[in-house]
Amino acid sequence: MAVNKNKHILVIRLSAMGDVAMSVPVILGIVEKYPTVCITVLTKAFTAPIFAHIPNVKVFKADVKGKHKGVLGLWKLYKELKTLQIDVVADIHNVLRSTILKQYFKLSSIPFIQVDKGRAAKKALVDPNRTTLTPLKTTFERYAEVFGKLGYPIAVSEMKTLPKEPIPDHVSSFKEINGQLVIGIAPFAAFNGKMYPQALMEEVLNILNSSNNYKIILFGGGEKEIEVLNTWDQQFSNCQNVAGKLSFSDELKLISNLQLMLAMDSGNAHLAAMYGVPTVTVWGVTHPYAGFAPFNQPEKNAILSNREKFPAIPTSIYGNKYPDGYEKVMETIQPMTIVQKIKEILGTTV
Repeated sequence: MAVNKNKHILVIRLSAMGDVAMSVPVILGIVEKYPTVCITVLTKAFTAPIFAHIPNVKVFKADVKGKHKGVLGLWKLYKELKTLQIDVVADIHNVLRSTILKQYFKLSSIPFIQVDKGRAAKKALVDPNRTTLTPLKTTFERYAEVFGKLGYPIAVSEMKTLPKEPIPDHVSSFKEINGQLVIGIAPFAAFNGKMYPQALMEEVLNILNSSNNYKIILFGGGEKEIEVLNTWDQQFSNCQNVAGKLSFSDELKLISNLQLMLAMDSGNAHLAAMYGVPTVTVWGVTHPYAGFAPFNQPEKNAILSNREKFPAIPTSIYGNKYPDGYEKVMETIQPMTIVQKIKEILGTTV
């Protein structure tokens, strides 16, 4: 497809938060390479702040549980989107909702390209009977393919990260104190299969806290998670929990100013990476080869569970499936291994 540099691109990426964050380096690269292009991102209201500071990018908030729910709601959404004078659609989500929207956009003959999620390749990757383990295309490459088919080719090397954002005065208590390095820790994930055991994470926190080299900001969400984070906030003098205390927009500003983020294979890893923050990820039954490693992070920043002891890893793409006996794969990762990685990246003694 020939490029019309003045086109208005609709980008569909409704959820989840990590996947939305992974779209940012691609979109940043597109608007820099094609500065006359206008992009509207169709996403949920909660994730809208992710795109707040990208030039030539607007957000259209989908209310998929309200007025845009179901087939009729999606028709209403299509009619609303039509008023924006969309020229082409980049569907980097490719789920039932966006496929229904595709049928509607056909009525207007608007080019509509959907991401190839590589489902067959991913199924083969998690097959316990596989004979090899080789990396698949990254999510960033898959997103780039969509834009390329619409006439906007972009290489991974042309993708960008967001700059730091100013920290508001009311968030100043989370800033650096007495020369400490400010690091973030996001210890939770959507599924237990990719979440470092709580007791072991507590050991990591204890070692980092005792050194007094770090101010540790704790990230998470959900009542049970916040309860755990509040306990650590009270237990460790250099730890502060922000979950449930800041707006998502303010959390993003804080994340952009971190010296390092420690996270699972989860959304917070991608939020940090989209700002170019050094990001250490801890992997359980999932694996970076599925294509979900954070943007532009060295391979050595991914700490993996022991595949010699647990050769079926990866057992699933999302961490929700694992065979009997694989419940404790992350126990093969020692707390000091994580601490040493943080030390190595930041150049600190402990």
